[in-house]
Amino acid sequence: MKTLVLATIASFAVLGVAQAADMYVKAPPAPAPVVGKAPIGKAPIGKAPLGKGPVVTRG
Repeated sequence: MKTLVLATIASFAVLGVAQAADMYVKAPPAPAPVVGKAPIGKAPIGKAPLGKGPVVTRG
């Protein structure tokens, strides 16, 4: 009888540990994006239409 009680307690202990391992853990929030700074390598340098304006003729 003592062995049966001990086995039952051990089974509940193992099941409790397994259930605790499967519990949902809330993930941390994603970091906020940086506002006002362009990422490195993504700046629009050289992409502006400088010198490509309409041609104005005097006449």
